[in-house]
Amino acid sequence: MASAGAADLPDDRSRDGRDRGDDDLVDLDDELIGLDPDDPETRAFAEHLDRMKRHPPNFTVEGSLAAVEQFADSANRAAGLRRLTAVVLVSLILLGVGVSLWYYLGDLLTVFFD
Repeated sequence: MASAGAADLPDDRSRDGRDRGDDDLVDLDDELIGLDPDDPETRAFAEHLDRMKRHPPNFTVEGSLAAVEQFADSANRAAGLRRLTAVVLVSLILLGVGVSLWYYLGDLLTVFFD
């Protein structure tokens, strides 16, 4: 059995899964008056505006994962010192998680086998 969204064309949905309506197109047209819609730089700017206007709820798991996705996308687009800073930040977070797991497993093994 097909889902309700199966009949939608891929272009009918934005990246975050919400339906694109006429309001989105009007907002885009109002923001980009006089620019060529087929220009790659104009499209990149329009995607940037869409990201800036999007406000997902941060108190849900989906909202938190969307924030992580946005951070990863912006880190992949960055270059130089910003990219290095993002890599160092992610490395420090992963190191903290690894050290926490190491201590937790050590305490767990001590409790069970002591």
